Order: sequence, then structure tokens, then C-alpha cells
Amino acid sequence: MPKIKTGRVNYPDGWELIEPTLHDLEAKMRQAENDPNDGKRNCEALWPIFHISHQKSRYIYDLYYKRQEISRELYEFCLEQGYADANLIAKWKKPGYERLCCLRCIQTRDHNFGTTCMCRVPKHLREENKVIECVHCGCTGCASGD
Repeated sequence: MPKIKTGRVNYPDGWELIEPTLHDLEAKMRQAENDPNDGKRNCEALWPIFHISHQKSRYIYDLYYKRQEISRELYEFCLEQGYADANLIAKWKKPGYERLCCLRCIQTRDHNFGTTCMCRVPKHLREENKVIECVHCGCTGCASGD
């Protein structure tokens, strides 16, 4: 017999410590989704959403892996409930991807010549005095060597 879904969620211990920050980020996300995008390109309208999603994932990643302030149970709960992007966090754990802004920047199918995004090029290898913004997420540089 299938489980009956109820509206109740059992929050693990420590949830009350991260709940205010996650609710603030959720409110920012709702505001970014509802903002009018008049005068912007289609891709630019999505940049704030990518930034907030990255911020939520980085917050949970730092609490668990860097500062070790939350339990594994709470970390997995946040991933299961969609508060953080599990695939992006998995990439952050690999060498060379510690500062990755979004997963679209490393997908070769989305770029010319089967390469990665320009924001993945280290700053010392770029042309002088040229500001580069990623078309997908608005990142100006997420190479780990910067």
C-alpha cells in the first residue's frame, strides 16, 4: 500500500538555527521570480534566481563541510526538501570546481566548440581589461585558480 502524504514534516534537530536564513533566501527568491524583467534580455532576467539558488546551496554546504555546525541528518534533510542543489554541492567537493557558479557553465552541450563557459577561464589567461559575464548566470569568474 502506498504511503499517505500528509502536510506534516518532521524537522531534524538544529533546524531552528538555519530556518530564518533559509526563509529570508526563499523570500528573496519569490521576489526575484516576481520582478518585472522589462528592459532586460531573457537570459538576464534569470540571473538573480541563479544567484539566490547558489547562495542557498553555498550556505548549507559551508555549514556542513566547512564549519561543521549542522548534523548529517539536517544536511540530508535540506537536500531532500530542495533547499540546496545536491548536484552543485557534489561538484564543489571535487578539485577544480570549488567556486563553480552553476552547472550550466560546465555543460559542454550548451557552448560553442564543445568547451565550457568563459567564466571558467582563469583571470590571468583572459584578455586584458575585459569584463566577461556568463550568459547563463551572470557570473564574472568562477575558475578555482582566480
